Parts: sequence; structure tokens; C-alpha cells
Amino acid sequence: MTSQIKAVIFDFGGVLIGWDPRNLYSRFFPEQPQAMEEFLAEISFMEWNAQQDKGRPFAEAVALLSKQFPHRAQLISAYQENWKESLTGVIEGTVELLRALKEKGCPLYGLSNWSAETFGIVRHEFEFLNLFDEIILSGEVKLIKPEPEIFILCLQKIGKPASQCLFIDDSETNIIAAKKLGFDTVHFISPEHLKNELQIRELL
Repeated sequence: MTSQIKAVIFDFGGVLIGWDPRNLYSRFFPEQPQAMEEFLAEISFMEWNAQQDKGRPFAEAVALLSKQFPHRAQLISAYQENWKESLTGVIEGTVELLRALKEKGCPLYGLSNWSAETFGIVRHEFEFLNLFDEIILSGEVKLIKPEPEIFILCLQKIGKPASQCLFIDDSETNIIAAKKLGFDTVHFISPEHLKNELQIRELL
């Protein structure tokens, strides 16, 4: 590799695998997108879900939130029971870039906010995850992006300084956190945009 980048770190959800709770909840709110948004906002879905990404057991999470919002208990349970419906499919263009980087001999790492419970359900369905040298999963290490500790742990696993690592994520908040620690970053918009950024860095 002629690039100054010696390792590439991929986020999963929104970069390699599509995820959106609305894909699941839309069937509980047929032709009612506004009502669905109001429900997600009412229960602070993203903040609640982030705690599962950080390692909180789903059973505990559902029980706590159902107690807080008893009139929404059935919908809250529906997320755990039908979780796979929140996945919207593989982002093929990004997977092609992942394979191309692997063929070039680039060390690849995964750094994902994902519940260990749910990741374990589907990991075998995405064979491209085997291309990674190592995966740092928030639900396993009990740390979560954008906390600096999870980025520092990632660097320890890689054994290279942040300046030699390219971090790719669809969350601007996570990108900002990584930049502060010295990572080179790409805010993921599309596979086409990412391909151009990789070529600029002479990784492809």
C-alpha cells in the first residue's frame, strides 16, 4: 500500500447494512407515517435503543420502557419480537468496495454500535463480515460511539496511530468524534462518494 492510510474502519448500520426501525414499524402504522413518527419520538426510541447497543439486555429494556409507557407496551415489545424487519438489506456498492480493499491487502476493521444479542442473530447471514481482521462491537465491549473510549480501544486493537486509520461512518456525530482523536474520516453518503474518497487516498 502506497497510501499513508494503513487500516480502514467501517461502521456497519447505514454503511454496509441498511437499518431503519420504520421498516419494521410501518406495518403497525399502515398509511399513518405521522403517527409512527410521533410514537418513536414519544418513547425516545433512538436513545432507548442506544442502551441496547451499549450492552443492556433487550428483555430488561422492553420491561423498563413498557412500564414507563404502558399504553405502548405492545409496540415496544414488537421491536424485540420482529427486530430483523428493521434491517433493510445489504448496501451492495459498499460491500464491493470492502472486497476491493481486501484484495489490495488493506487491513479492515469493523466498529459498530450494535446490540450483541441482535448481531448474533444475523452475523452468519452476512458472509462479507468475515473479511474483517477484527470487529469491535459496542454491545460486546460495553462502549458506544461517539464515546472516545471505543475509538481508543479500536486503535489499541489495530496497533497504529489514528492518523494512519481511515474511519467511515454515516453518523456525522461519530465522524466529528473520530476527527477530534486524529482519525482520517469519510462521512458516508453513498458507495459512489466513498469510492471517490478511497481513490483520492490511493487505497483503490
